Amino acid sequence: MRGVLSYCEGLPERRFDAGETLIVEGGQDNAVFVLIEGELEVLRGDIEVSTCAEPGAIFGEMSILMDSPCTASVRAVGPTRVYHAADGAEFLRSNPELNFLVARLLARRLFAVSTYLADIKSQFEDHSDHLGMVDEVLGTLVNQQDEEFTPGSDRDPDPKM
Repeated sequence: MRGVLSYCEGLPERRFDAGETLIVEGGQDNAVFVLIEGELEVLRGDIEVSTCAEPGAIFGEMSILMDSPCTASVRAVGPTRVYHAADGAEFLRSNPELNFLVARLLARRLFAVSTYLADIKSQFEDHSDHLGMVDEVLGTLVNQQDEEFTPGSDRDPDPKM
């Protein structure tokens, strides 16, 4: 994602120390951060979803694209430097090539997750318990084309975003 860095000229830089939070899960500050150097971790609740040290990695874009609160927290693992676009929507709209890079990133993420889910589906498709529902859940997620998406289930109708 180093290509994203070329679109950050003129954006202010911010520095974060280990443990400092850039993005708060459930928050809606509409900012986008682009990693220059350091390492960031993505957390859903207390669970670490991933870490990233790749310059040009972008954070905060999902919340803006979905027009929803942030789906995860992002925290510095060590000393970290980022570009900060306070108006993330304008930053994303500013250049078609930038949009293409972000779309490509999101497509890679979706591919990785759907590959993982397909593997889980194949492992549990013969189960008659809740694990056998993976097929139904996957089909619903893949075919979700509505403009609005509301996460949740009967068990947890109002999950934290």
